[in-house]
Amino acid sequence: MADVSTTIELSLSELREVAGYAVACARPALTIFERERPDDPRPRAAIEAARTFADGAERTKALRDSAWAAMRAAQEARDAGLAAACDAARAALAAAGAGYLHPLAKATQVKHILGPAAHAARAFELSAGDDPSVGADHLAQARALAGPVVVDVLRRYPLAPPGGGRVGELLRQLDASLR
Repeated sequence: MADVSTTIELSLSELREVAGYAVACARPALTIFERERPDDPRPRAAIEAARTFADGAERTKALRDSAWAAMRAAQEARDAGLAAACDAARAALAAAGAGYLHPLAKATQVKHILGPAAHAARAFELSAGDDPSVGADHLAQARALAGPVVVDVLRRYPLAPPGGGRVGELLRQLDASLR
């Protein structure tokens, strides 16, 4: 079924709540990235930029630039064979992108809300020898962190999209549990 492109009402305060949630979900995975790539500050900078926006700063080019930098850090970790670090950096990238949630009723937008938690959960799984129970634990924490504003915003969007491998599965699990 195709997405219906209708506009969703989103206030700046709701975007800040979503960004704060994204930061809370992604931040724990920084330890995985920094253990493998201790000299690379890009994912931490992306999370800090997202936190700054969530705390009231404007959405600036610096927020977007930090997201792109975290993406490059993820690609470099992937290329170095560091899968857990790659997903940890992707969690940071997704956190920085949360402030850019689009007000379009498209399933792909759910990734802006829940992507940080899903990528962090995958990073924890991989770091624990691909143990799905570790990912489930992180998703349980992400469910507990989702306040009423985040859940209300999520429910305005269609269900999470299909695909995306294991991260997509984690995304859909979290989505289903919050609706």
